[in-house]
Amino acid sequence: MQTTTTLRTLTLAALFTSPTLFAADLPGKGITVHPVQSTLPEETFQTEIINRALKQLGYDVTPIEEVEYNVAYTAIAAGDATFMAANWLPMQQDMYDASGGDRKFYRQGTYISNAAQGYMIDKKTAEKYNITDISQLKDPELAKLFDANGDGKADLAGCNPGWVCGSVIDTQIKAYGLSNTVTQNQGNYAAIIADTLARYKAGKPVIYYTWTPYWVSDELKPGKDVAWLTVPFSANPGSLKDQNTELPNGKNYGFAVNNEYIVANKAWAEKNPAAAKLFAIAKLPLADVNAQNQLMHKGESTAADIQRHVDGWIHAHQQTFDGWIKQALAAQ
Repeated sequence: MQTTTTLRTLTLAALFTSPTLFAADLPGKGITVHPVQSTLPEETFQTEIINRALKQLGYDVTPIEEVEYNVAYTAIAAGDATFMAANWLPMQQDMYDASGGDRKFYRQGTYISNAAQGYMIDKKTAEKYNITDISQLKDPELAKLFDANGDGKADLAGCNPGWVCGSVIDTQIKAYGLSNTVTQNQGNYAAIIADTLARYKAGKPVIYYTWTPYWVSDELKPGKDVAWLTVPFSANPGSLKDQNTELPNGKNYGFAVNNEYIVANKAWAEKNPAAAKLFAIAKLPLADVNAQNQLMHKGESTAADIQRHVDGWIHAHQQTFDGWIKQALAAQ
């Protein structure tokens, strides 16, 4: 067994060209990693990039298990899972805290920055009726424009049950006096947004919640095809109830700009400093996730497709990826 000092002097070229030569010296030798993610397929890309780096460090990475967010936090806290690469902050802070917070989780560094979210309507309807704020849908005549099922209320494409965004939307519908004119449609988001896109292509008015990174904003481009809606004031559930979502420019879209973090079991991270260092330093541009998600939407969505996307990203950012491995090895 080589010493830690020797490990630090190994060249990345040797590691990559002779992966078995130093296998016994890699920090992950004999250690299993259990990654989890939500049931949203578009999170696979960002998780698999981290998985690939962990494998380079010698860890035995099991296939990703898809669970709901609250289950992911519970499993990681209990040590039944190792990490998740999509901890949304501040949106999921209550889930994080409810499962043990900083006592149970390791969370250092920002993986994806500036994830925006909010309400969109088609630009044609926005301009024709001068709709700029969601509170305007208190007017039954305006709300009826977005009625998809004939009940006279606007059908807002919302979130999967159990996602925090769904609670935020429900809180805001009530706070803005929209309970009699707006319904949040919840279910499988991919299916709901597909129906919304079909309505848009048929020339019908649409209103929906979305976020970045996700393919929707590449398909329906803000400012060109659709328009953001503001909200009259901040309104959030739980511990976020006093959160001010107003942006520096004075606009308020109802949701704070979020960052995504890699969150791991704290005890495991403390025993695995190389992996912990990787989790802390890895950064993925939001635009890259958007672009990959768009490829999935266009049909490149198989497991093999996603692995090819990961290969392409690593190849295009080889120096960055190699730097992660080098710094992780040095953390031993």
